[in-house]
Amino acid sequence: LQSLLSSMKHACEILTRDPEGGAARIPFETFSFLYSYLVSIDGEIPEEKTEAFLHKIKEQADRQTGMVLLRNF
Repeated sequence: LQSLLSSMKHACEILTRDPEGGAARIPFETFSFLYSYLVSIDGEIPEEKTEAFLHKIKEQADRQTGMVLLRNF
């Protein structure tokens, strides 16, 4: 799981429009797509854990104009 979250951190840093050193925000839809894709490749994280994690992230993103921040995960 740690390497998956590390991969997501790097993806956020690459895909963000925030300036270098900023919050590295990306839209929830992008985050969800990438996370789900990486989880499917990994194959070791149960679907219910994936859904619960994405639900928690979505709740936070909804309070942040639909954006996911690195501190959210």
